Amino acid sequence: MGYGMAGSLLRGGHQVWGADVNADAVARLQAEGASGGLAGALGGLDALVVVVLNAAQVEAVLFGAAASVAAMRKGAVVVCCVTVAPEFARAMAARCEQAGVLYLDAPISGGSVKAAAGRLSVMASGSAAAFAAAGPVLQATAEKVFALGDAAGMGSAMKAVNQMLAGVHIAAMAEAITFGMTQGIAPERFLEVIPDCAGTSWMLENRAPHVVAGDYRAHSAVDIWPKDLGIVLDAAQAAGFDAPLTAAALAQFKAAQAMGLGREDDAAVAKVYARAAGLKLPGEG
Repeated sequence: MGYGMAGSLLRGGHQVWGADVNADAVARLQAEGASGGLAGALGGLDALVVVVLNAAQVEAVLFGAAASVAAMRKGAVVVCCVTVAPEFARAMAARCEQAGVLYLDAPISGGSVKAAAGRLSVMASGSAAAFAAAGPVLQATAEKVFALGDAAGMGSAMKAVNQMLAGVHIAAMAEAITFGMTQGIAPERFLEVIPDCAGTSWMLENRAPHVVAGDYRAHSAVDIWPKDLGIVLDAAQAAGFDAPLTAAALAQFKAAQAMGLGREDDAAVAKVYARAAGLKLPGEG
């Protein structure tokens, strides 16, 4: 999603620097017009957009060896698009504020396709100054920006609600498409019928085609969900709230990881159900 956002910023006429552990991704972005050498450019940035896997990586980028915040100018903004716990977002905002840098808690939704099209949904919270500083980034990358409060944390809280639903819906799709197979319903027929019926969901319509095609190249990997649903369950526990459906979905994603499917597309959770039932999914011969 970070690569898609960077491309959207380039198309929006912005000067963009990219950094990634994947050198090939950086080279491709530079071939499309991005500048090189992010480390040396930090002091001149208006905004640093962080799109990594988890809270530990966010902290490493901002305050670890990269020391990005220390190198940024006063009044520049960190736009953190990562799914993290609300309290972590608040902590990062406080540390940025101490350094004179603004922080927008801005988790994203829409997947790699909408990221590449500049049509993400952003669940954002932060000061008015942070929103203003991040405005050009949001305009280039988002179709909808939901302003959820004047302090970091509420954006991440809303993303937790979204991830609760998204993770449950993916697991439910996997359960339904494989259950259908036990009833003589081919995955292709499932995909033909269910999107026009009341049982559909955005996740079903987006992920079921991956199962039907037998294509598990990761757009959103299985590995993301134990982290994201773990955040949801931690928040629920802290609130004294029972979330049994989320816990059940998390168990299925963990089972997929245990099967070695962590780097596959999250639709691969269907393989957990299929193997337990002795079924062969499309493309498995």
